[in-house]
Amino acid sequence: MTSTAGSPEPTREAAHPRSEPPGRIHRFGRAQRLAHRATSWLMLHCVATAACLYFPPLSELVGRRHLLVTVHEWTGILLPVPFLLGLTSSEFRRDLRKINRFADYDWRWLRAVRKRRTSPRSRPAGKFNAGQKLYAGWIAGAVPVMMITGLLMWFTNLLPPIPRTNAIFVHDWVALTIGLVVVGHMRLAYRDPEARRGMRTGYVDLAWAARHHPKWVGRD
Repeated sequence: MTSTAGSPEPTREAAHPRSEPPGRIHRFGRAQRLAHRATSWLMLHCVATAACLYFPPLSELVGRRHLLVTVHEWTGILLPVPFLLGLTSSEFRRDLRKINRFADYDWRWLRAVRKRRTSPRSRPAGKFNAGQKLYAGWIAGAVPVMMITGLLMWFTNLLPPIPRTNAIFVHDWVALTIGLVVVGHMRLAYRDPEARRGMRTGYVDLAWAARHHPKWVGRD
């Protein structure tokens, strides 16, 4: 993730005009929505099967441990696929560049959160706020770690110099933090129905966007 000066983002994706419903603004294209949906399902299956494998009461309740292991392994391997397919979309790549840029106003957003300031003007944000950028960066770094350690546990002779117990230790602790972060992400999404509507339909209310993402719609 890189840091840039805090200049506002292009207003309403002016370079890509489209017919928008009255009072709404286009937020996500088909590629972003499909990639998010597929990644969400794969991540939920990974977290759910990991919980069943790690906690004995859940394991005994569900049973069929071999099936759980198989689902967990393959959903983990497939996890990067939606992202890789999304890279074929120019709109997806454009959003990826935005979420990978940390501007001056993102630091203001984080300071406001730390000081528990809740007014929209104290939390300036572009198309993605600083919390969303940090979440995306964390997931982008954690998923490869999980894949590598998972493969080391699956194929024990892949890299003999690395003890399997080390891979298990890293895999378990990163998995725990991913689970906590994903639950936090879902909790925030549940509290913001307009954000969920944007990911579901591609459009959000213009007033909501101006309030929560003023640098994106050019109203700040």
